[in-house]
Amino acid sequence: MIDINNSIIKVVRSLAVKKYRDQEGLFVAEGTKCVRDTWGAFDCRWLICTRAWHDRMANASMYDKIVIASNQHMSRMSQFSNPSDVIAVYRLPDSSIDSDAVENNLNIVLDNIQDPGNLGTIMRLADWYGITNVFASIGTVDVFNHKTVQATMGAISRVKVHYCDLLQLFGQYPDLPVWGTFLDGENIYATKLDNKGFVVFGNEGRGISSAVAQQVTSRLLIPAWPHTGRTSESLNVGIAAAITISEFRRNNLV
Repeated sequence: MIDINNSIIKVVRSLAVKKYRDQEGLFVAEGTKCVRDTWGAFDCRWLICTRAWHDRMANASMYDKIVIASNQHMSRMSQFSNPSDVIAVYRLPDSSIDSDAVENNLNIVLDNIQDPGNLGTIMRLADWYGITNVFASIGTVDVFNHKTVQATMGAISRVKVHYCDLLQLFGQYPDLPVWGTFLDGENIYATKLDNKGFVVFGNEGRGISSAVAQQVTSRLLIPAWPHTGRTSESLNVGIAAAITISEFRRNNLV
């Protein structure tokens, strides 16, 4: 256990920016619940906390990582308007891909999702439905953004997000179906859905990009109700993902 110093403060503050997360190979999880949800899933460099938090919450597995800080120091390092009394600084995890797992399971693909909350929601959804791999275009919001880490509610510990060129991804797995939701697709409730392949969800405002849409082998529609009535223009991407993945799992109940 050590006391905080300016060098540590400087590093932690820099992790609010993706460039420095990549440079340092680190990210943060802030708050007691977030730390509890992620502890043990990642290699911890520092567990920065107040003396009061340490005396109340720390356990033996944390002791060699603990850095004691004052409330003022925590406020300087926090990425939230109301600073917490604990911040875990983790090393970025290995990003390797298990090709067998990809080929034999359902995988979520995100095409330029921008909102950290939406990404967090989709990761929670993936975790709930047993999907362990999410593939994201390079332009998708960073999963290690502090807002996304919070929004995953611990799912970041079990679901891996891989950033890649989506066209190259589909090319690496040419035998897997690629599903996507469109307004001119086939009714999802009347379509036989597989238990493996890629399910694509697009940008909040523009949907699936034209280049990615050309790779989709089955276009799906989530029908509005009533079919002839006036409805909202579209669904939130997190809601659309929940309906879609739920229907995939329902189709394949054992």
